[in-house]
Amino acid sequence: MKAKMKLESMDSEMLTTSEAARLLRVHPNTIRQWSNKRLLHAYRLGPRGDRRFKRKDIELFITLDKLLTR
Repeated sequence: MKAKMKLESMDSEMLTTSEAARLLRVHPNTIRQWSNKRLLHAYRLGPRGDRRFKRKDIELFITLDKLLTR
């Protein structure tokens, strides 16, 4: 039971490219470009290499952007 809960909470912390784009209010292609330029760290999953992003990394990105654009 604990292992299942842990997996579910881990999944909820990971965002798809589209979800990250919605949070950052940009197009998904922008997220892909930032990932390619290593501005955002992406975790590659599965045989297709789908990108996933940690919610805390996206939140940090937002915070840093706010600090730098003051």
